[in-house]
Amino acid sequence: MKLDPISLLLNRDYKINKNLFFISGNEITLIEKITKTIIEKYQKIEDVSIINIDSIEGFVDEKGLFENKKIYLGRNCKGVNEQNLKKLRDMESVFIFIQENSQKIKKIKKFFNNDRDSFIIDCYELDKAKKIKILDNFINTKNLNIDKDLFWFLVEKLDNKYMFLENSLNKILDLENKDITLNNIKRLLTADDSNKERLFFCLFKKNKEIVEFYREKIITSSDVNNFYYSCRFFCQLIVESENESEYKNKIPTYLFRDRNFLIEIYQKYDFKKKKLLLELLYKTEKILRKESSLSLLFGLRFLLNIKKITVS
Repeated sequence: MKLDPISLLLNRDYKINKNLFFISGNEITLIEKITKTIIEKYQKIEDVSIINIDSIEGFVDEKGLFENKKIYLGRNCKGVNEQNLKKLRDMESVFIFIQENSQKIKKIKKFFNNDRDSFIIDCYELDKAKKIKILDNFINTKNLNIDKDLFWFLVEKLDNKYMFLENSLNKILDLENKDITLNNIKRLLTADDSNKERLFFCLFKKNKEIVEFYREKIITSSDVNNFYYSCRFFCQLIVESENESEYKNKIPTYLFRDRNFLIEIYQKYDFKKKKLLLELLYKTEKILRKESSLSLLFGLRFLLNIKKITVS
């Protein structure tokens, strides 16, 4: 059955009493937030172990007498079909499958949508109605005093990608209540921090220039998260495109000025480099989740490693 991602995020008491989840869509930052939220809900109830899996073909859930509850996390997992999923229903473990939209997963999404014993969660960019819902919840839970003009300014100004929107709300939360005015918020949200994704376009520059630009743009752990998800978007375009023609079609239209640069980057990648890039994404994300206090350092290392793979 279908579960609205925003309802899950805003309702702390939302019951997730099923063991099969399929998270899809094309909004990477919301997909990651939903995944983290589901795991945290289980962690509040009992001790859990997170295990990454690559396939559920012939899957056997070996559970010891005193072991923690297991949450199996499958990203683009092999063997996700109706027959194999039915075998997982009666297991005590939780299975979270994550796969961005493609023609290949239409049948799987239909199965999850029609199955009352599992959840499908589609994650897309936020529309105006969803931003209003999130902003209302934020104001009420944080007991903020925001006038009508400021409210509608925020609805229009806040990013359509969830993690970027959340980062902006956290900046507002850092202000004193008396400082939450339209002029102050305009300055806060229009400050030159929207160019973090431009770091990806520095890959052909010297390391010294990259380091200087990174230190100028990336100040906090939240900055690292925004930067990481921006870079991850570009990296996944490379990894998931089977050929240059497919890649060109996936380049967003708003990046028309950077189109030639992005194509030049893609032309440097073969299968081996794509595999290295995918491994780098996985390792970096794992580190950033565990070592948030060192995220500034790992963010820079991540960028320099992308350059190393690209130009090697």
